[in-house]
Formats: sequence, structure tokens, C-alpha cells
Amino acid sequence: MMNKSGLIDSLRMLGMAALLLWQGMLAQAEPLTVAVAENVQFAFDDIAAEFKTEYGMEVKGVFGSSSKLATQVKNGAPFDVFISADTDFPEELYKKGLAASHPRVYAHGVLVLWTAKELDLSRGVKLLGDEQIKTVAICNPKISPYGRAALKAIEKARLGKTVEPKLVFGETVTQTAEFVDSGAADIGFIAKSVVIAPDMAGKGKWVEIPKANYDTIAQSAVILKHGEETQADSVYKFYAFLFSPKARAILKKYGYVLP
Repeated sequence: MMNKSGLIDSLRMLGMAALLLWQGMLAQAEPLTVAVAENVQFAFDDIAAEFKTEYGMEVKGVFGSSSKLATQVKNGAPFDVFISADTDFPEELYKKGLAASHPRVYAHGVLVLWTAKELDLSRGVKLLGDEQIKTVAICNPKISPYGRAALKAIEKARLGKTVEPKLVFGETVTQTAEFVDSGAADIGFIAKSVVIAPDMAGKGKWVEIPKANYDTIAQSAVILKHGEETQADSVYKFYAFLFSPKARAILKKYGYVLP
């Protein structure tokens, strides 16, 4: 027969085991936190919802420019996965030991010219040289692949000197879209994923820029060290899902070109 002391010790051990199990269940229930480039926001919301339906796991997005999100990771932000607008920032994080995987391209971005005004978009980028166009919005090319792509398209049309004084710069794709939507800019270069999103559908009009007129916008994702160290099983499930047929179908729906 177990003595009183042994019984107390057994109860303590059972209590500790129950506590550890409870803590483990809480950890499992914690939603993943994913740093997401703003041009991917609408597609991400659909992907996260589909992932929850399939796995029962909550995924929370933190949206911003890839540059700022990468800086936050360097400063210790507890993100689990980084879905970037380019490949450079994920590669930098991997080289610094802050990412647990090499960057993998999940989609190629598509550049469009968008306006809320009555302009003849059939002329494409050539339209920007007209006197009636006073302001042209683009993302900051120092930090955005969409901004660099816009400059490339302008140069390809041999309008660099003409259009340069007209340029206004947004820090993100969303801010650049707001310049056009509000009328602060006559026209702008935006990600196709933004102009065909439900919140923007039917606003203004747009035309796709031929892909030969700018460098490929390869958008990559990485598993971050924080995610691998705290919720590895959930993180790897979500990362794999990002490249699954269901997620790819969502990305295609939002105008991305699939790798």
C-alpha cells in the first residue's frame, strides 16, 4: 500500500503532467503570425481561411512593406513566416541566420497601370508623356520591386526624363494605390493583385504592362527561426500549404503568375 508521502508525490507528478499537457495545448492553439507584403494581403486572407478550414489552425497576418517587415524581423519581431514581395529581403534574413529555409518563390508579381480618371489606357506607358498627366504614382524603387519595375517600364518607353518630374512615391503598394484612388495622382503603377481585389474591383480602370518591359518580380517566402523554434509543426504545415494546389489557385485568382 502506498504511504501518504508517496501518494502526495504521485499527485504532484500527475498535476505537473497535466500542467505540461495544458501548456502544450495552449502553445498548439497559438495562431501563427505571418509577416506579409501588402500586395499579397487579399490573397493571404483567402489562403489563411482555406488553411484553417483544412487544418483547424489560425493564421494571423501582419501587413506592411517587405523592407519594414524585414527590419522588424532583424529587431526581434516574433514572426513565424515571411511572405515577401521580392526575394532579396528573405535572402538577406537567411544569410543573417534569421530564417530557417532558403527563400522559395511562391509567385511572380504582375505590374499594371491604373487610373481613376478618364484616360486612354490603350496607349499604355506612352500616355505618361502627355501634358495632361501631371502626377504618376509608383512605389519607392529603393525598397519595392514594383517601383523598380515601374521605372524599368518608363525607361523602356524612353520617357525617363519626361516622367521623372511627375513621379510621386508611395512607401507601399497600398499607399501608392491610395494616391491614385484619391485623385492625388493622375495615374499609377500598381500590383495587379491589388486592383482586382474585392475592395478595389470596379474602381477606375487598368491595363497590364507587357512582361517584356520590366524585370520579373519574383516573390519569395521563408520560414523564420522564431517559427521553427516555437511552433515547428504548424509552421511547416502552413509553409507547405502556401505551395499547395489550393493556395496556388488562390494566387492565380489574384493575378499572380505561378512559378
